[in-house]
Amino acid sequence: MDIAVAIVLLVLVAFVILVLVRSVRIIPQARAGVVERLGKYQRTLNPGLTILIPFVDRLLPLLDLREQVVSFPPQPVITEDNLVVSIDTVVYFQVTDARAATYEIANYIQAVEQLTTTTLRNVVGGLNLEEALTSRDQINGQLRGVLDEATGRWGIRVSRVELKAIDPPHSIQDSMEKQMRAERDRRAAILTAEGTKQSAILTAEGQRQSSILKAEGDAKAAILRADGEAQAIQKVFDAIHKGNADQKLLAYQYLQVLPKIAEGSSNKLWIIPSEVGEALKGIGNTLGGATTGRASEGLFGPESGTGDGAVPEAGKRAGAGAAASAPAAPGEP
Repeated sequence: MDIAVAIVLLVLVAFVILVLVRSVRIIPQARAGVVERLGKYQRTLNPGLTILIPFVDRLLPLLDLREQVVSFPPQPVITEDNLVVSIDTVVYFQVTDARAATYEIANYIQAVEQLTTTTLRNVVGGLNLEEALTSRDQINGQLRGVLDEATGRWGIRVSRVELKAIDPPHSIQDSMEKQMRAERDRRAAILTAEGTKQSAILTAEGQRQSSILKAEGDAKAAILRADGEAQAIQKVFDAIHKGNADQKLLAYQYLQVLPKIAEGSSNKLWIIPSEVGEALKGIGNTLGGATTGRASEGLFGPESGTGDGAVPEAGKRAGAGAAASAPAAPGEP
């Protein structure tokens, strides 16, 4: 009898423990639980401690309320220009209503995947290959709008849809690479030609500026030389007038200038001006009159090797030379 009572007590204790275990539930943070009472939806459990009626209430598997990321396998999609491209998609979604996610859709992850695939084919089917490769933001926006609208009644909010990769066929990839290479070569050739053009323009501009500056420098130098020569001539003229030079000095200077007239290897003919006769006459008179003075001794002294009669003879010779050269001058009678 005591053994039977002990067994009954043990069974009662085990039953009480089982009831307590099934009655007390702890819901973690960012989780939600749906409670069914006798097979019918009763309430949604929030995070924390809750009490259930054993054998009457049933707690369904907890749902994750955090944002979830699901990557779907590549999907073949036909573009508007009849090219098959493979597109990988990533969907970011979050369960906002545990009751709707439990009773409105059987498998919301599979539903999101299939809806993404069909929507992607509809969106990309209206674009050509180039637009599909360059309009990812537009495709993402359209996909997100359609998915968010369709999954709203399922208690799911789609926050983002991203295209991981768009892979065209290999033949198209080779053609695109060749096209891009040709485009880069064309741009490089254009840039090289532009550089050569700019270099030639700058070089010509530099040469023009250099020529202009050189010409201006030559002009200023010529003006300065002309001014210097004019000043020199003016100074010589002023010096001659201040010195009151006579006819003898002018004749002597004239004879010194005559050889410079004949300078140059190309001179074959030397025309003697008519003034040469007058100059020689002046020189002859000067030499003839110098025999009686001491100035003649300084000019034709004993060290010259001539006697007293040498001076008149030289004067005669000079006069004779002047007389002989006078008829050759074009201005003499």
